[in-house]
Amino acid sequence: MLVIFLISCSAGVPVQQESRRVENDTVVVRYSILFIIHGDGDYLYHDTSGNQRIADEEVLERAKRVAEENLSAEVFIFHQKPRSHFLLFFPLRDGEFYYYQNGQLIANELYWRDQDLSNFDIEVEFYNQFRAESKPDRVKMFLYFGHEIPEFGGVGYDASYPDRTFTVHDLANGMKAFTSDSTKFDLLVLSTCYGGTPYTISMLGPYARTIIASPDNLHLSYFDLNYLENLNLGLQDGDVPAFANRFAHQSFERLTGYIQTAVSVTVYDVDSVQEYLESVSTTYENTLDTLNEKTQAFLATIEHCDCADIPAYVLPTMNNGVNVFYRPALFGRSKNKLNHSGWECWKN
Repeated sequence: MLVIFLISCSAGVPVQQESRRVENDTVVVRYSILFIIHGDGDYLYHDTSGNQRIADEEVLERAKRVAEENLSAEVFIFHQKPRSHFLLFFPLRDGEFYYYQNGQLIANELYWRDQDLSNFDIEVEFYNQFRAESKPDRVKMFLYFGHEIPEFGGVGYDASYPDRTFTVHDLANGMKAFTSDSTKFDLLVLSTCYGGTPYTISMLGPYARTIIASPDNLHLSYFDLNYLENLNLGLQDGDVPAFANRFAHQSFERLTGYIQTAVSVTVYDVDSVQEYLESVSTTYENTLDTLNEKTQAFLATIEHCDCADIPAYVLPTMNNGVNVFYRPALFGRSKNKLNHSGWECWKN
């Protein structure tokens, strides 16, 4: 395994592995932040001025700023890039890793992403190699940025590997590997479209205490990272759930400022939503099993909806542990939908 790691991670990018990263009396790591930025797909969009933007590249720059501004943090950034070639024939490494500690870039390496399986073996190797010695009071965050993660199927999520699958189950396995010391992430930010489903929160819940996700469409706008740039101020009371609600509210305000479609950002207290998830799990998983057996033509006829629109999901525990920030679309048939449960389902 070591030989595979050394071969796949050798790169032309300079690597710094100095004594600064070793835990000692002068190094204080109060926060550990892990970014997975998926960029192997269509992340091109145009802003309101018509300017061409690439969403994953913008998130990468914001993540670097978070890393540089937090002098009491370690930050891991994994950027999953499209496969490319040098002189048309020679494949280039399609992953890039950054490790910051106390605001300083300590390591930067190009690496080969997994070619066959949609797992995070290489990323976990980097994480275990560089992470500071674990402390019980350290706040740990996991942020995933990308397209909607399929709950079934998953073929074609990576444009470079059209036959490879990636699903919520694969992300859950990756998070499990990152938490091999049995320490949950205090906060998971799932910056994708339609992340607030019963299945998704149930699958990822074992590895996080609080989850922020959108039950609706984010349109590559993503959540605002500005609130992460000064954790010593934003988290000085150590109350991660309260911080999560402030973070979600700020992202909601930013999104409503320039998006005309519906905006929904939801904070899930993982422990508090368990009763509801257990009550609806069989119904929801039966739906997924049915959809997984359908043809592409049939799947084109189904769409997402608020779980509150389906009677089987409307239970007394539906709102437990859920804090929803929602604004309806400014036009179209959904402009009169004034509330959202925070849970997203499927309807035919």
